[in-house]
Amino acid sequence: MIAEFHLPDLGEGLTEAEVVQWLVAPGDTVTLNQTLAEVETAKAIVELPSPYEGTVSSLHADAGQVVAVGAPLIAFDVAGGDEQAPSGADAAEKSQPNLVGYGAAPSQGGRPARRARRAGAAVAADTAVLEAAPHDARPTATVETVIERPRSTPPVRAYAKRLGVDLVLVAAGVGDRVITRADIDAYAERVGIASDTAAEPVDVPTSAAVLAPEGRELRIPIRGVRKHTAAAMVQSAFTAPHVTVFLTVDVTATMELIASLREDRSLAEHRIGPLAVVAKAACLALARTPGLNSHWDEQAGEIVQYNYVDLGIAAATDRGLIVPNIRDAEQMTLVDLADALKTLAETARAGKTSPADLAGGTFSISNVGVFGVDAGTPILPPGQSGILAVGAVRRQPWEHRGEIALRQVMTLSLSFDHRLVDGAEGARFLKDVGDVLQEPGRAMLLR
Repeated sequence: MIAEFHLPDLGEGLTEAEVVQWLVAPGDTVTLNQTLAEVETAKAIVELPSPYEGTVSSLHADAGQVVAVGAPLIAFDVAGGDEQAPSGADAAEKSQPNLVGYGAAPSQGGRPARRARRAGAAVAADTAVLEAAPHDARPTATVETVIERPRSTPPVRAYAKRLGVDLVLVAAGVGDRVITRADIDAYAERVGIASDTAAEPVDVPTSAAVLAPEGRELRIPIRGVRKHTAAAMVQSAFTAPHVTVFLTVDVTATMELIASLREDRSLAEHRIGPLAVVAKAACLALARTPGLNSHWDEQAGEIVQYNYVDLGIAAATDRGLIVPNIRDAEQMTLVDLADALKTLAETARAGKTSPADLAGGTFSISNVGVFGVDAGTPILPPGQSGILAVGAVRRQPWEHRGEIALRQVMTLSLSFDHRLVDGAEGARFLKDVGDVLQEPGRAMLLR
């Protein structure tokens, strides 16, 4: 029986996704919950697991193609289809597997397993690349030989895709270890040296940048994270009346605290930095200024105040700006926040941030200081009423105890929605955060 798998709703009202790469090919045998493909939504790269066990019959979209939610994506030849087909309520339930983040519901006799792939299928899927590759790089396995798909990280797979390098060929030279960017560079260099004829022309995917014939401009399709970010910023800028206030603070005491914590051997595995202290100070200050942790619900005619803090952290990635969240940040200690920030940054850099981690958010922080910037006027993420920009820490002359001394100084920039946050409330929040950074012991007074 042929079973069609349609692109599922990936959450947050997303209507389409771009196929980044297929991890299966027609003729491959797949198991329940095996990863079929990586697709890029407006928010994240998502791995799609298989809701069926069987053989891949056909792929309905090529890598680089944008697919609408609900459109056919892949077809399977499922054994024993009609005889074991469920009916009634059971059929309705099984026809809509929960895929993203949770995997498919288990079926009798099926269990998740890493995909095994026939070498013959891999060769058939990319004959042109195999023919162009040097002789010593080609897999020598027979059609009956079973090999595992190459082991690599999402950024490495994306890099290989940009260069047009087949990871199967790279794996033939590196063995069973994880493929690195250096392995791909070495393979690409070897292919370039060995190849003495021009490659066959390749159709450029619609998602690729196009260089004008004159070479004077580059046209890049607006899609994915960039498209979502642009729409969100326009919506926020022309919906919420923004006000930005600034405060420059002597953070010498905070930097001394951080230095002493880093010398503590019991905290050696935790990297506590200025951003973690700012995040903790912000969570404490939000308890005194709930308007900055609220949402303006236009349709309901209500202001929704949150009794929790899902702290958004703006992260610059190769795909654009994303704002993943730290859930229930107000309940975390300073060490917990430092660990959460580290995990969040590593996940974002690897391109593995899930749509669930990007959803929601009640207040955000943007660390512009890492770029050497002192201040800015950040735009609110849609639905939030406050965002705090953290500037660089600089040593400069500063009045201290009646004298001029070299101190470590930071500028904080707070943008807020003036519909539900008054100037006095915004100023009070910024002053509370600044007081904690100037004298960390004052955190004892805020909770």
